[in-house]
Amino acid sequence: MSLLSALISVSGLMLHLCFCVLSSQYCVPRKTVPYQNDLKLFREDGIFNYSTMLIRDDLGVVLLGAREAVYALNISNISDKKSAVYWPVTEEKQRECANKGKDAEVECRNYIRTLHSVNDSTVYVCGTYAFSPICDYMTLVNGQLTLKGKQEEGKGKCPFDPFQRYSSLMVGNDLYSATSINFLGSEPVILRSSNLALRTEVKSTWLSEPNFVYMDFVGESFESPDGDDDKIYLFFSENALEYDFYSKVAVSRVARVCKGDMGGKRTLQKKWTSFLKASLDCPFPKPSLPPIVQDVFLLKHEDWRKSVFYAVFTPQSSLSQISAVCAFTVSAVRDHFNQGKFKTYVAVETSHVKWVMYTGEVPVPRPGACINNVARNMGMNHSLDLPDKTLQFIRDLPLMDEAVSPQTGVPLLLKRGALLTRIVVDRVLALNGERYDVMFIGTENGFIQKAVNFDGEMFIIEEIQVYENPEAISILRLSSRKGQLFAGSEFGAVQIPVSDCSRYGSCVDCILSRDPYCAWDLSSAQCSPVYSLSPNTALQSLKDGNVSQCPAPDPVAVVDFNLVPGNNIQLPCQLHSNLAQVYWRFSDHPLPSTDKYYVYSGGLLILNASESDIGLYACDSLEQINGRTFNWTMAVYHLQLSSDPEEVVSTTPGTTMTKTLFLTLSTTQDPSWDSNKPLLPENQSDTGRVSLLEVAVGLLSLLCLSLLGIIFWIWSREHWGFQIRKTTAHLPCLGAFCAAEKTRLHFCVSYEKRPAVVVRTSDQRTTISAM
Repeated sequence: MSLLSALISVSGLMLHLCFCVLSSQYCVPRKTVPYQNDLKLFREDGIFNYSTMLIRDDLGVVLLGAREAVYALNISNISDKKSAVYWPVTEEKQRECANKGKDAEVECRNYIRTLHSVNDSTVYVCGTYAFSPICDYMTLVNGQLTLKGKQEEGKGKCPFDPFQRYSSLMVGNDLYSATSINFLGSEPVILRSSNLALRTEVKSTWLSEPNFVYMDFVGESFESPDGDDDKIYLFFSENALEYDFYSKVAVSRVARVCKGDMGGKRTLQKKWTSFLKASLDCPFPKPSLPPIVQDVFLLKHEDWRKSVFYAVFTPQSSLSQISAVCAFTVSAVRDHFNQGKFKTYVAVETSHVKWVMYTGEVPVPRPGACINNVARNMGMNHSLDLPDKTLQFIRDLPLMDEAVSPQTGVPLLLKRGALLTRIVVDRVLALNGERYDVMFIGTENGFIQKAVNFDGEMFIIEEIQVYENPEAISILRLSSRKGQLFAGSEFGAVQIPVSDCSRYGSCVDCILSRDPYCAWDLSSAQCSPVYSLSPNTALQSLKDGNVSQCPAPDPVAVVDFNLVPGNNIQLPCQLHSNLAQVYWRFSDHPLPSTDKYYVYSGGLLILNASESDIGLYACDSLEQINGRTFNWTMAVYHLQLSSDPEEVVSTTPGTTMTKTLFLTLSTTQDPSWDSNKPLLPENQSDTGRVSLLEVAVGLLSLLCLSLLGIIFWIWSREHWGFQIRKTTAHLPCLGAFCAAEKTRLHFCVSYEKRPAVVVRTSDQRTTISAM
């Protein structure tokens, strides 16, 4: 293959990738809300890692745990600090931690990791305390926090390492925790701290370098026909032993234990007899390594069978920037553990072991099952009564054979770009009486994505920038009662409402937002919260986004622009939606992007204007929903010849033009297509943008690759009679930025005495000259 062919191939691939990125709309939020200074923010100088929260709706406070501090904040405005407790480590503990090889100023501090309500006025709190975790009780009375000073051992209840993922849960007076139980972080454990403490077996088949994510309680004993027990579910990732791979492969898991588990009598003494685990499947678009679960939220239902786990997954490879949200019903996970096949390992010649489905006889009672009516009918009322055969089976084979599939078989949401980190979900009652699950998802760059799935259609309502600078959201909490979201990061905590309907200034924008929280109030002519409205006096169309019932729009004022021949004229047009695309008309005829008329997302640029450009220009917004294209006029301009050549532009309002709003039911061209109708967006603004971008990237790629090829050729000739010397002359130079190399290269030619080529980077200049 020739050098030219190679350059063309590489450039073509780059252009294709650029086009693919630009054409992916399913993952684009409809609105982007930039950072606003009026957000309710809390941070204190010198305090970091705001990553633990406890919402107390009943007391009107948010408890916020950070490094060496716990705050009680007003739930209506977290900028209002009611009280604080500061819990630093002693100098002796900090010095002892540093002597063990840890960073004294960063790691050897007390990071608050556990905040759990014990009763109305008491909170259980634990901190890492310079790699010597301890716990204590705090009282919360009238918003005032007080540390009791009854410190106790925190080993197994709180991680040693402040940056290690960890999860815990308080059920009654029992604390369930998933963390590492030693200084090195090499002994993971799932522990119940109570009068009857239980823990996991120390075996790699139980836990293999896990990364704990989430833990929650499901009351499955309620109205259970088979007398089942309540469950504790745990989500984590770990190294998969079942994969025969040259390196470690992580997989996502869900595990469960029974609340009434008491351990075994001889086998599995003081160990879980009900521990089972299974892989989680959240299929990504391309074949890849198993995605990794990052966070989970349990959306509870009155009927626990209808409760749903929403989980965020990210790729193992750093080369991929696709995240996903998958949903798993509690009933499906429960049935998987109660009825699924087990996985076992067998010895083979080609490797140490191979994991296959267990096909032998399963003991009775079923291994891993809670004590239910079947066990009771056999005279077994506690796990202490279980036979050794059942316990030995679950001790050796706690892994289920198949993975748990998501509720819909595919992800509810796919998102390209900044990786998703945390998730909470709210169930909203719409105007028509239906309920929708609205997902709030934090990202690694400080945004919150607000998304909903309409019968398989993924839709991101908006993305909100909650931090001025990019900061990964490390915790996300929801108060459904107050309608507030709380996010925490390394540098502060922020509060935002679940919805701000005032962002939608028109009926069309309100309906097309498809926000379950909002509807158009016909009486006040405003987009208002749906809970305060009646179906008889408001409009909402979530699945279809149908705006046909909206009142007739107000006229659009025509703005007069003076045209001076030879000048460039810019006509601004701001769209209300990232999914909408601009469509321009000139004298009511389509105006595509050309060399003279440059259409871009912010308006129209007319180059070298002439008298032929005088006339009426209209900017329309086109937005597609479920095969329909909604079009409404955003701006109208009248270009007229300027009487004063020195006056370039005037914006004097002129006559008015009725604002148009019409609906195109088909998004594809058919035989009855009228050329005067609005073209599809890609035929106008996107074509202009993508074409220019493709040309720019192509030329830039060819230039960079050509320069690198020439430089390499000249360098290789150095051994055959070339020498390198520093340049001292001011040489004419052509500069180009090569994105692939992340450096600025200057290719220069000197005509002084003899030809020379100069390669100049940001820190030096080198001249390669011929002998």
